[in-house]
Amino acid sequence: MGYIEPAPIKDLENPFESMMSRFHIAAQHLGLDDEVYNVLKSPARQVIVSLPITMDDGSIQVFEGYRVIHSTILGPSKGGVRYDMGVNIDEVKALAAWMTWKCAVVDIPYGGAKGGIKCNPRAMSAGEIERLTRSYTESMVDVFGPDRDIPAPDMGTGPREMAWMMDAYSRSKGMTVNAVVTGKPIVLGGSLGRTEATGRGVMVSALAAMEKLKINPYKATFAVQGFGNVGSFAALLLAERGGTIVSVSDISGAYYNEKGINIQEAIEFRNLNNGTLEGFLGAEKIDGNDLLTLEVDVLIPAAKEDVITAENANNIKARLIVEGANGPTSSKADKIINDKGIMVAPDILANAGGVTVSYFEWVQNRLGYKWTAERVNRRSDRIMKDAFDVVYKTSLQYDVPMRIAAYIVAIDKVAKTYKFRGGY
Repeated sequence: MGYIEPAPIKDLENPFESMMSRFHIAAQHLGLDDEVYNVLKSPARQVIVSLPITMDDGSIQVFEGYRVIHSTILGPSKGGVRYDMGVNIDEVKALAAWMTWKCAVVDIPYGGAKGGIKCNPRAMSAGEIERLTRSYTESMVDVFGPDRDIPAPDMGTGPREMAWMMDAYSRSKGMTVNAVVTGKPIVLGGSLGRTEATGRGVMVSALAAMEKLKINPYKATFAVQGFGNVGSFAALLLAERGGTIVSVSDISGAYYNEKGINIQEAIEFRNLNNGTLEGFLGAEKIDGNDLLTLEVDVLIPAAKEDVITAENANNIKARLIVEGANGPTSSKADKIINDKGIMVAPDILANAGGVTVSYFEWVQNRLGYKWTAERVNRRSDRIMKDAFDVVYKTSLQYDVPMRIAAYIVAIDKVAKTYKFRGGY
């Protein structure tokens, strides 16, 4: 197919190269031509800024901020902003591309973007984080915009930071612009149902996959890695639907109870205990890595990328993996997982509930109207279920794993749209 072979992938654990290896396989299945291949593999825009901030002790510290816009072919770009010491341009590029595919998989009219600031928010005061957030937003005034690029929360950020971003952007425009960010507090135009949206999407994807595998949710066991926003809501919603959550974990370690953990109790404990499960008595503490290889029906990695690797993939005993986190499975692990016959509901499908409800928030802001939580949940559940069915059908049609099928669905949509719009 007159194909330009991409540069050999040196490091499959590098998130950008990991994403590109899957993109390449899907592109070959689609017979994508060179022009579209090269357009879709390259980010449309990369912005790096230096942010000098006055710290509480009067010293000046310079932070590095990033925003990568991967694509605006389907519409304005969309993606979170993470505050973390591990933020780097390769990671942000990979996450921006994932957002493009994620929006396309669930059929939302957005392109993909991602941002980040290399910092440790846990070691900073609220005032320092606010100054950093406002400075970052001011340096991105020509990048952000409700019709251009719409940030959202990610690791280390939440409604508070989105409120500061919205305010800083609005001040620069001389008017209130609610729709410039999503994930805002409800009173500032945030959407009902947004907080639990990603976890809820994971639950919908898990139940849809379990139906295909004929796993009875009332008899199913689950292990959930990560007990932040995504993992805790996914665990809670699955428990409410009859599932037994035998293990959960967070930065303090993993907790196991073969009879099932009371998730509501675990969430209440975490909220009263500085946000960690340290000292939780409803389960015994086990090694964090052991959670991944427990004898369970469903494994939900909902923490960080690259936790399922070539080293531990052989030991995974779950029949189904539902990816709540972005990129939790490294490329090298894909083949091992597929050879073992484990179904994977991939990240760009399973955790797209968040961006779906972010889209609803943006729509409500544009309309100047609020939807009920029931309407938000009903519509997001339908979008997630429909997207799962399309990806599952595609995996059968092309005889490929669900992950590659999701990329095929996404890339096909973006490529066709690009063809209609035309390059020059």
